[in-house]
Amino acid sequence: MHSDGLHIHHGPRLADRTTLGLGGRALAEIQVRAPSGLETLRDVLDGFGGCGQVLGAGSNILAGDADMPFVLLSLALKQGPRLLRMDDEFMEIYVEGGCMLPRVLGELARLGASGLEGLAGIPGSFGGAVAMNAGSFGSTIGDAIQSLSVYSLRRGLLELERPALELAYRHMGIRGLEGPFLVTGATLRLRSAPSAAIKAAMRRNMEKKRASQPVTAKSAGCVYKNPANAPAAGKLLEDAGFKGRRNGGMVFSPLHANFLVNEGGGNANAALDLMAEAEATVLQRFGVRLEREVIVWA
Repeated sequence: MHSDGLHIHHGPRLADRTTLGLGGRALAEIQVRAPSGLETLRDVLDGFGGCGQVLGAGSNILAGDADMPFVLLSLALKQGPRLLRMDDEFMEIYVEGGCMLPRVLGELARLGASGLEGLAGIPGSFGGAVAMNAGSFGSTIGDAIQSLSVYSLRRGLLELERPALELAYRHMGIRGLEGPFLVTGATLRLRSAPSAAIKAAMRRNMEKKRASQPVTAKSAGCVYKNPANAPAAGKLLEDAGFKGRRNGGMVFSPLHANFLVNEGGGNANAALDLMAEAEATVLQRFGVRLEREVIVWA
């Protein structure tokens, strides 16, 4: 079903919309395919009862097995990266939220825009990466954000400068804004560098990830945030005996204990039971309360 700038799909399976391949059906998915769609999104959502959940590429979602009483809100605005201005040292580049992050990184490398090479190998959408302040190898996407365009269900389209953002480890909030929002685009400020050097750094980072993480498996990335003033979450899980630990079709990866993998036929209940056991064991043995990085819809 189509509306002006919107595409509406009834009853989408979350198992088909998440990289873990888990989850029941949502009521519907409303996909914004043109900026004009933002003008009617709130009204269309209200027609379904008004409960919306923002979804990027589904690469950090663990969805429950039962059907979900909400509507997925997603973006298909995929223009960019687009060079806005540059000088001898820096570039400002605009990217729409629906772009896939790997494509964005490849285009930044081609342009000679350096600063996000550490994100090589992270799946998902650009907007989703911004919303969770994705990072790896010492760099985060929030480091590069100059300004942000978001659509708030409560306040409509907002243009925000960097001081309005609350940036922290795996977190991006907006001061004074409550409720769900879509990242429609962002302006990045990146340093100019030789394209070949950027590509080489991205290749090195990808090689490190392939050697230590299950990058091709059905997973939702890191399950837990690395705690402050304690060993990394993967190390804690490994020392607690959870590297390779299984429950049905779900397993903490034998390659990296902080990745939960669906080996086929897995379900959310098995995943959540395994996570609860891991969290209790790490707390009991090491006194560390693991904080989930994966977003659970259950």
